Order: sequence, then C-alpha cells, then structure tokens
Amino acid sequence: MSLLKGLRHRIRGYFITGLLAVVPLSFTIYVISIILRNSDKIFNLLPEPYNPKRLIPFPIPGLGIVVVVLIIFIIGLLVKNYVGSRIMDFGERIVYQIPLVRPIYSAVKQLMVAIFTQTSEGFERVVLIQYPRQGIYALGFVTGVARGEVQKMTEQRVLNVFLPTTPNPTSGFYLLVPDTDVIPLKISVEDAFKLVISGGLVSSQEGMVRSGAARHSTPPGEAPAQIANHQREGEEPCP
Repeated sequence: MSLLKGLRHRIRGYFITGLLAVVPLSFTIYVISIILRNSDKIFNLLPEPYNPKRLIPFPIPGLGIVVVVLIIFIIGLLVKNYVGSRIMDFGERIVYQIPLVRPIYSAVKQLMVAIFTQTSEGFERVVLIQYPRQGIYALGFVTGVARGEVQKMTEQRVLNVFLPTTPNPTSGFYLLVPDTDVIPLKISVEDAFKLVISGGLVSSQEGMVRSGAARHSTPPGEAPAQIANHQREGEEPCP
C-alpha cells in the first residue's frame, strides 16, 4: 500500500511539474500570437494608398507593433522640445476642462508617471510592514512620502505604501505608514511581484517554483514549536 501511495505521489508530482513548465510557455505564446495578429489592424486606419499591406507584397507579422513603437518614440521626441511641450500643455488644459475625461486622464497619467519615473522614493522600493496586525508581515511598495496636511498631522515622517493583493496585484490597499515602521528590502520590484502573484510559491532569489519536497511538513507527534526550537539550537527534528 505504501509503495502504491508513493508511486501515486510521484506521478502527481511529475504531472504538476509538467503543468508548471507547459502552461506558462503555452499561455505566453498564445498572448504573443494574439498581439501579433491584432497589431496589424492599425493599418486599417491609414488611407489605402499609404497602407503597408498594399505597398509590401508579403505580410510581415508584428509590423504593427514596430509602427506603434516608432510613433510613440516620435511623439516623445516632439514633446521633449519647446514647441511640442507647449502643444502638449495646451492639449492637457483642454482635457482638464472636460468633466468626465479629466479624472480618467489624470489617474492614468499619474499611474504612468509613478511606474516609469525612476525616483528614490518610487516603485523601485520594496518594504516589509506589519499588517494586518503586529507579528504578521506583508510586502509593500513605497510610492512616495506623505505631504501636505497628512504629514502635518503626524508626529513623524509618513510614507505612502501600496499593499498589493494576491493573486491580482493591480488591486490592493493604500496605507500611510511611519518611516520607522517600515523594513527596507533589497529584492527588486519584479521579484516582489512574483512573490505576491504566486502567493509565495516563487522564490525571490531563484525565480523558481518550489517543489513539494522543499516544503517541510510537521512530523507526527511533534509540535511546530518543538521543531522551531530544534532549528534554533542547530538540531535536526526527530522523525
């Protein structure tokens, strides 16, 4: 019976390992194929004489992505100079006058600036905070330092911390945490997101999914507290 149970456990482990190898790769290929197929639809917005599908006798997958990236680069180049920045400011003033469009545009712009602007107090900083109570820790991302009335009403320096949820890190909680209650971490934002999305299954150091053999269970007849004592003393827990 134990032999059959061990064989079943091993087969299950092989199957899960196969899923972990095949599903992410297949999903990535599927998403990329959808992007490549739909990116060329941007050419339908162009006049027929200027449509690359008419000028080029053979299809080039992903040409739409190249064109979009090139257009974004050219717009960024124009906005960087004086004339382009003045035109951009004029356009933003018009957008901010539209009641329904203003909050959406403002929120999206602030999010993009927070993600892509490299600052010492930006998204690049990963911290540990005690949440939802003392003794329990959670990963958070510092998005800045509290300012204005919030900072005036507190006795110490307060940080804006975004606490993501698992497995969807796009939602979460906005917390105001004293600087002294924050534990800085050296891991990157990418590794921290991997930990959050996977629920801790993906190692922040190796980027690998831990196998079932790496997860220790409590041996029969021994409490978790006893195991912790053995490990602190450098002893091996008894089976």
